[in-house]
Amino acid sequence: MKFAILVLPGLSCDVDMHHAVTKVVGQDADLVWHLDADQKLAQYDAVLIPSGASYGDYLRPGALAQASPAIESLQAFAASGKPVLGVGNGFQILAEAGLLPGAFLQNSGLKFRTGKAKLVIQNKVSKFTTEYAEGQEISIPFAHQYGNYFVDEETLTELKQNDRIVFTYAEDNSDGSTDAIAGVLNEQGNVLGMMPLPERAVEEIIGGTDGYPLFQSILKNWSENNVSHA
Repeated sequence: MKFAILVLPGLSCDVDMHHAVTKVVGQDADLVWHLDADQKLAQYDAVLIPSGASYGDYLRPGALAQASPAIESLQAFAASGKPVLGVGNGFQILAEAGLLPGAFLQNSGLKFRTGKAKLVIQNKVSKFTTEYAEGQEISIPFAHQYGNYFVDEETLTELKQNDRIVFTYAEDNSDGSTDAIAGVLNEQGNVLGMMPLPERAVEEIIGGTDGYPLFQSILKNWSENNVSHA
């Protein structure tokens, strides 16, 4: 499986994501500069959007990224049904691009926070979570100031009815996210946005491996659909 790690100005965690995919998961991955995305994205099996502060988070996180020509290519890639994962600022970019519902507000405490979040797996049948157990609690690092995910009541109802809420915060929702949501899917189920950072939880030496099954899930589900078992 070959991953594209989409790099926009200000994204600073592309190297972390590349290390996780290539050195730990053992798959091919390329850093794809956003100005080259139009010519390159279609050749990949999945797109990963790392965290950071795209365009310095000016205006609001992820907003100025929409001016990049990469966004149209990303939208076409998502429409093809291939998996797209956006973490941290990557989640914010996906929301601003209209690929995921909702918007992001400043943390309720109006401060940048970092640490480890305890998450609950709410949907274990998605392309991204089949290697977890339903209701499993995991610990994933986070680092954000605009981690307060907001959706209105109508959207929240739709997300619940269609099992599009993948992760919720187990204990500490002090940033204020609606219904403690930490990660959601698009309608088609192939685009996942999450605020915690699973690529920082793939090796015991850096504090745990609870993020590893997410990448395993992507790989397993892709293999089942694309590798001949004859």
